[in-house]
Amino acid sequence: MKTKIVAKNFPVVCVGGSAGGLDAYIRLLKNLTADMGIAIVIVNHLREVATFLHEILPKYTKMPVELITEKLDIKPNHVFIIPEKRDLHILNGEFRLKPISKPWGWPDVITVFMRSMSKNWKGKLIAVIVSGYDGDGAAALSDIKVAGGITIAQKPETAGQPDMPESAIDSGCIDFVLSPEEIAQEIRRIAQVESKS
Repeated sequence: MKTKIVAKNFPVVCVGGSAGGLDAYIRLLKNLTADMGIAIVIVNHLREVATFLHEILPKYTKMPVELITEKLDIKPNHVFIIPEKRDLHILNGEFRLKPISKPWGWPDVITVFMRSMSKNWKGKLIAVIVSGYDGDGAAALSDIKVAGGITIAQKPETAGQPDMPESAIDSGCIDFVLSPEEIAQEIRRIAQVESKS
């Protein structure tokens, strides 16, 4: 039996969050269908604390939820979770993990991954910044825009910690400011458009 080769040009949604992010991830995933043909990559702004998202989030989605390992293939209709203490990159349709480049102070794992995606992914990019402290991700939004991607910030009043969405909005590179439920609606719309193109 031949293994089905998946084209590496489907849409990828990078969801960057931190404190208060769990609520946003749950609200988002509960409103996404499992067969949209997109990959969701959750880049949680963690440095030292082990992540349990791959154990918590399967309750809220029919998509498989996987903790990212080195050279794991990026596939549509999956949710991928960044492990702690790692920077995340993408190359040749695979995830690549490197030691965290900012071991002190606020990490910039969301910015690092979004920049890697903007350089190395041929499909549609959707960057989403949800609840969290600091401004990780904001510096990479212009790269996503240059690559033809779409940028979304969580409405600050719907976020547990509005710092990250506010920093994203202040960058001047945000297309939409939406609640998690509205973000899911916009992702479904984009997936539908991409599936017809």
